[in-house]
Amino acid sequence: MDFAFILDPLPSLKAYKDSSVAMMRALAARGHRICACEPADMFWDAAGMQARVVPLTVTGDDDDWYRTGVPEERMLRDFSAVVMRKDPPFDMEYVYATYLLEAAEREGARVFNRPRAIRDHNEKLAITKFAQFIAPTLVSRDVERIGGFIDAHGDVILKPLDGMGGTSIFRIRGDDPNRNVIIETLTHYGERTVMAQRYIPEIVDGDKRVLVIGGEPVPYALARIPKPGETRGNLAAGGRGEARPLTPREREIAAALGPGLWAEGLLVVGLDVIGGCLTEVNVTSPTCFVEIAQQTGFDVAAMFADAIERAV
Repeated sequence: MDFAFILDPLPSLKAYKDSSVAMMRALAARGHRICACEPADMFWDAAGMQARVVPLTVTGDDDDWYRTGVPEERMLRDFSAVVMRKDPPFDMEYVYATYLLEAAEREGARVFNRPRAIRDHNEKLAITKFAQFIAPTLVSRDVERIGGFIDAHGDVILKPLDGMGGTSIFRIRGDDPNRNVIIETLTHYGERTVMAQRYIPEIVDGDKRVLVIGGEPVPYALARIPKPGETRGNLAAGGRGEARPLTPREREIAAALGPGLWAEGLLVVGLDVIGGCLTEVNVTSPTCFVEIAQQTGFDVAAMFADAIERAV
């Protein structure tokens, strides 16, 4: 089969830990052909939805992991599947990319994750669809309302709705002398909507990334444990990743959400769980394939390859 991956610039991918690289390696090992492009390489004209792609030969050398062939312009519908793996920020250019990918779908392309489903599942706000699994949460840009939520719960996490990797996440206590300026800064004085969640002290045991592929959970989660003095467990913020078998609660959450998310075309989803509470539903480019595989021997990328082969 032919697969097209939509990615960040290839030189920016860190092959020793990148889940997209693991996916491409798994597909190439089965004899499939891989092409890559960036969102800027996609275009639509009277002929249909196309992209300027480069054929890739992937290697097992993390320092020199790919070779590129001669660039070519191809119809997206001619690929067995198109895999959208562009990292956030989820800005308007990202939205436009999803519109273009929907045009490709109308012409017969298979796209994973489905572009409409990506748009419909803001990675922070999507948890509101599953309120039975979340900690006390407020979504608002009303400065006074946010302040009242902090007063009610005493210890709160405040975060923007469009961040990734733990950027601009604050922990605020009721007596924090900087609470007002933090609220004003994140909301741009009430002009931007943010999310407030009651602080979950079990973060010290890890922010668990539970991967769901084709509606089925990977049997291990990656607990991202904050470094000393830090609230955020994100690996990008210096957290340490430790693979662990899923707990009964994590299996319950994955079983409740997985089939519905897959029915909407979300092939790969990363559920973030802290202390048994769902905190995010990651659908753009969920990670942690490599860390789980290295620590447990479970081949997450092979599970992905199985799922996408069945889907197309």
